Amino acid sequence: MKPSDNNLDFRDKSVLFFASGLSLGLIPLAPGTFGSLLGIPLQWLFRQFPIALELGFLLIFVLIAVWISGKAESLLGHTDPSQIVIDEVAGMVLALSGIPFRPLSIIVAFLLFRLFDIWKPFPVNYIERKLPRGWGIVMDDVAAGIIANLVLKAGYLIGHAW
Repeated sequence: MKPSDNNLDFRDKSVLFFASGLSLGLIPLAPGTFGSLLGIPLQWLFRQFPIALELGFLLIFVLIAVWISGKAESLLGHTDPSQIVIDEVAGMVLALSGIPFRPLSIIVAFLLFRLFDIWKPFPVNYIERKLPRGWGIVMDDVAAGIIANLVLKAGYLIGHAW
């Protein structure tokens, strides 16, 4: 269900625009996959700063994503609608954090993140079920991003050990 644009004020329209990953979430086929792609340039932007600032920006982005997701869920009138993809953006940013920003690394991080986001292994599935509203929408993707990041870093460690 989509609210009528006539019933929305500028703030509500802005919330839906950002929740949908600048409208990528409105793509009818695999909106989460397209939304995840937006995390790549955002991570590139964050990594231009010292690590403490990068982590600070990431934390602020996650908190904003939680608020936006919760508000968008209320506006759209159903639980975790597929057009909300700001959570995938946050997860992808985390999947790439501290990873060499090279094409192969980006592709592997993207594939791992999408795998864990769709498969939802523990604790991703637990977080999605147990946290309310915007927290549940975003934090399961944050967990999937962290798992993807750790798997990729483990791969680098193993690869360098040989």
